[in-house]
Amino acid sequence: MIKFDNTKKVILKNLQVKKEYEALKPEFTIARALIGARLKSKMTQSDVAQKMNTSQSQIARLESGDHMPSMSSIHKYAHAINRNINIEIHAN
Repeated sequence: MIKFDNTKKVILKNLQVKKEYEALKPEFTIARALIGARLKSKMTQSDVAQKMNTSQSQIARLESGDHMPSMSSIHKYAHAINRNINIEIHAN
């Protein structure tokens, strides 16, 4: 069985792949934060969608990491799961 971590290490040796991977890091960091906060709130995507007056598929897209969500969307999401937003900026 091929392990994800091993495959990732091999793939990231390609400098072009590594560059693209790093470029997407902010979107995936936000996606992980959204999903983690939702799970801590013991809510499903459908629960969040209902509170935000949207669809479950829209919440799935928001959590996908495929794009950078707007601050407005993040704020509505945080409100729906009864959480606060905390933004940090770190040095490279």
